[in-house]
Amino acid sequence: MASRLLRGVLWIVGVWLVLAYVILPALWTHYEHNEGLEESPRITRTANGSPGDALNVGLVATDAELHAAMAAAGWRVAAGLGLESDLEIAGSVVLDRPDPTAPVSDLFLFGRKQDVAFEKESGESAKRRHHVRFWRWEERGEEKRPLWIGSATFDASVGLSHRTGQITHHIAPDIDADRDALIDGLAAAGELVREYQVTGVGEMLWGRNGGGDRYFTDGELWVGVVSPGNAKQTRPPEILPVPATVAMKQWLFSGLRPMLD
Repeated sequence: MASRLLRGVLWIVGVWLVLAYVILPALWTHYEHNEGLEESPRITRTANGSPGDALNVGLVATDAELHAAMAAAGWRVAAGLGLESDLEIAGSVVLDRPDPTAPVSDLFLFGRKQDVAFEKESGESAKRRHHVRFWRWEERGEEKRPLWIGSATFDASVGLSHRTGQITHHIAPDIDADRDALIDGLAAAGELVREYQVTGVGEMLWGRNGGGDRYFTDGELWVGVVSPGNAKQTRPPEILPVPATVAMKQWLFSGLRPMLD
């Protein structure tokens, strides 16, 4: 009896391992719209090499098109780190006054810090803000334009890092919300001609970034193709379809999101 019970438990564990680590990841992995992104990194790194924020968004655009599109959607370039900008953001946080170009901390990809960061205010000060860091990936775009791969998150509060004790921003756990808002905002501004998804970091319920903040995600990386020359679009962008298995995964995850936040 005990041996049969043990065999049954081992069989169940074996089925779970194959399903969770082989079958489902294979069914939900897709790069049909941009095969080059299969080689993409999944997360950023902090200065000391620890895992940073997950990569969840990309834009195909020239440098000028990227800046024009983000400006049209209400985003501003974040200032670089330095004594003046550091004092300004400290004053913004302490005195509850605006700082629409407050600096963001550096994260690293391809062996370098972000090429550009954008932010959008949310509230009276830099305590709360939307922000996205982008890295230029020259050969992975379309139409001979680079891909800017990035990480979009929302700074929900200021506090101490859970890992180092240093003063830092804490991100909201639902990182998909800022990814979706960024892409939707660009589409609403008439800046996108096409949108598609590829597999990013993978579905995750209990992720942790470099500051120890929890996050969750359906694991998709949304890519928006900016209109060449920023020609204003009068109709919604074309949204390329995902495989049925991926659509099923996203449907399941959407039901979980309210319980995870």
